Parts: sequence; C-alpha cells; structure tokens
Amino acid sequence: QVQLVESGGDLVQPGGSLRLSCAASGSISSFRFYAMGWYRQAPGKQRELVAAITSTYRTNYADSVQDRFIISRDNDKNTVYLQMNSLTPEDTAVYYCNAARFGLEYWGQGTQVTVSS
Repeated sequence: QVQLVESGGDLVQPGGSLRLSCAASGSISSFRFYAMGWYRQAPGKQRELVAAITSTYRTNYADSVQDRFIISRDNDKNTVYLQMNSLTPEDTAVYYCNAARFGLEYWGQGTQVTVSS
C-alpha cells in the first residue's frame, strides 16, 4: 500500500505564490521509478492534469499553468513539489497528488488552494 499526503494548500491573494508538497510512504521503496503528477478539481469541473514529472525528470504542464507552475521531485525525500506562481482565481481547486507505475495509480487526499482577494 502506498500513501500520498499533500500539504501546502492555503488561501492566497491573486498574484501570490504557494508551494505544494506530496510525501509518499508505505510500499513505495522505489519512489524514483514512479511517474508523479499533480491534478486539480474545481467545483463542478472534472479533475484535470496540472503537471507531471517522470522518473527521468521529464516534465509536462497544462497550457493554463505553463510558465507559472514548476513541478519537481526529491527522490531522497520521496517527495514531489508544485511551485505555483502568479496565482489567479481560476487556480482555485483541490489539488491532488498522483503516483503511477506499471499501470497502478495512487492518489492523495487532496489539499485546498483558494485564490481570492
């Protein structure tokens, strides 16, 4: 069993920044081989991919966050991060961490990000 725990969500003003963290634990001895991703789900909308990073550190981003968000990983800490800059109200959502390998996927419980003045 793999556990993913997100943290860092908060209320922030437009134009502000936040850094989300996702710590993996449990049966994830080979964290470095997992593809990791951040997804988000706003009220009334489908969950969408925000950013992903492969085991070889290749990254991809949703068009809506390109040049504003940065995904990174620290394999020594079994943790993946999402640095979010220039936040807008449209970024308001619950952000979920995802780990995937060999067709298996694991999800965290989510962390709320609210962008509002």
